[in-house]
Amino acid sequence: MRRLGLLLLLPLSLSAETGACTCNPADPESLKTRECSLTNEAAKQPAGLTVFHLKDASPRKPNRTLTLPTRIKSGGIQTLADLSPAERTRLWAEAIAKAKELWGDNWGLAYNGVKVRTQCHLHIHVGKLLNGVDSGITLFVNHPSQIPVPKDGTGLWVHPVGRRLKVHINEQTTETVLLR
Repeated sequence: MRRLGLLLLLPLSLSAETGACTCNPADPESLKTRECSLTNEAAKQPAGLTVFHLKDASPRKPNRTLTLPTRIKSGGIQTLADLSPAERTRLWAEAIAKAKELWGDNWGLAYNGVKVRTQCHLHIHVGKLLNGVDSGITLFVNHPSQIPVPKDGTGLWVHPVGRRLKVHINEQTTETVLLR
């Protein structure tokens, strides 16, 4: 019986990982679901705005802000690859500016991989970088335009090191490097 229960749950977990998001701004009812709440917020933004910030609504993350694009993907999980290079650069630059405003030089940005995301709309977690975190595969870049786009559904996290940006790639759960 235990195996049957696990088998019944398997299709649900697989659909969440493969982008079964049904957020559709043309259907306001679809935006009332939890996984579409950020898409709903993006739909409320004024025309001409390309990036916006929200305080993280989770009571477990009182020190977090989110940076989001206003562009909406209808159906499926929105990823960095869905944005143009100019849109990605603007998103990262705005997230970095917000991080510096909130945390000075001790900031971090985290973009979770698709397997662990609970929201369909792309968002970057902005927060204070925890002391002593440094792991995984890393590379250094000089500008937000050089932050790579994960091609395999993984996430990444970014923080300053001197005048450069250190990017940690090929991870799923990345926001754990930030103060809750």
